[in-house]
Amino acid sequence: MISAASPAAAVRLGADPVAVELSAAPDRSEAADRAAQQFTDSFGYEPDGVWSAPGRVNIIGEHVDYQDGLCLPMAISHRCFAAAARTPTDRLRVRSAQDETVLDIDARELTPEAVTGWPAYVAGVLWALRSRISGASTRGMDIMIDGQVPLGAGLSSSAALECAAAEAIEALLSLGTEPLDRVRAAITAETDFAGASTGGLDQSASVLSREGHALYLDCRDFSTRAVPWDLASQGLALLITDTRAEHSHVDGEYTARRADSERAAQALGVPTLRDADPVQLDALLARIDDEVVRRRAHHVITEIQRVREFDALLAAGTVREHVAELGALLNASHDSLREDYEVTVPQLDVAVEAARAAGAHGARMTGGGFGGSTIALVEAGQAEQVASAIAAAFAEQGFDAPVFFLALPSEGAGQDR
Repeated sequence: MISAASPAAAVRLGADPVAVELSAAPDRSEAADRAAQQFTDSFGYEPDGVWSAPGRVNIIGEHVDYQDGLCLPMAISHRCFAAAARTPTDRLRVRSAQDETVLDIDARELTPEAVTGWPAYVAGVLWALRSRISGASTRGMDIMIDGQVPLGAGLSSSAALECAAAEAIEALLSLGTEPLDRVRAAITAETDFAGASTGGLDQSASVLSREGHALYLDCRDFSTRAVPWDLASQGLALLITDTRAEHSHVDGEYTARRADSERAAQALGVPTLRDADPVQLDALLARIDDEVVRRRAHHVITEIQRVREFDALLAAGTVREHVAELGALLNASHDSLREDYEVTVPQLDVAVEAARAAGAHGARMTGGGFGGSTIALVEAGQAEQVASAIAAAFAEQGFDAPVFFLALPSEGAGQDR
């Protein structure tokens, strides 16, 4: 098993307990009703329906999607809702319950330069599907967005927004798209229209996930399969800590890491680092002269292998039966992201170290890093205790108080009413 030694916890246990609240997602049915009412209040008539898509956490397999890697994300119960109706015009009108920005544009004139801000993630999906709707008599629609995925937490609120919009557009225009088509449209919306970087993990998890399961995702061909991950029945929980660390230089750093990984693949003479044999790891790394690029390659190659090992353990038995080994893989993933890929920040490291010291089976950052969230695999009855330890460590360091969620593996995108 490929692993990295876990550093000694740099946080002090025994600090004064800190009261915490484990935030729950809004009831899905009630949230859909709310979105429908917001649509009516805003546009003056009732929507044709309400669609939603979830945020996600990545259990393991970080910063490997753009190297054709393997990932194991899961959808969470926090969702983005889109109440929408088709109109007999070609106008696209988009509004949000969370922001005063209003988009009102001729849908036939959509270009990446024409829309900025969060509406680009909605308009970009319509633009990505333009070849499928070329024969439509009209393509106008009104959309009201109500996003319940925490913003800035690394839980992929943008993918939830795109995928909820894709579900609504498919239903309103009867395009005949398959789920994977909508995943690709959402990816195109983010990369080519909104101008943000994505490898497709987030959109795949948001559309293709199943309740009670993680999603084994092969980023080379976007093939997926459901992996049983029913923690609740085994007395376990996945604690999400939104560190509320301010993201800084995220886009530039993400681009730099991606470029480093591409240089590593080039140095090894392989199309992507997915093609590097982990059995030959030391010999392969010795062929990379640049020390930074070598460490980037070490993370990607070993992280892909960790996903294989994680998946094999789940295939061999329940999470409970292999909880120690699974936790060790989570720990090794974070240590690699901190040391080799250098995408953590102090808040992420403190949250992980405090969780481990408080009894978590394993903990790691999740998402792109440079802020965002951590996850910890914990005993269900100890989730609040672990959260309290993290909160105490944050208070000791003078960090803003974190926010906690319990993650339940949830259903992917679909229609709510």
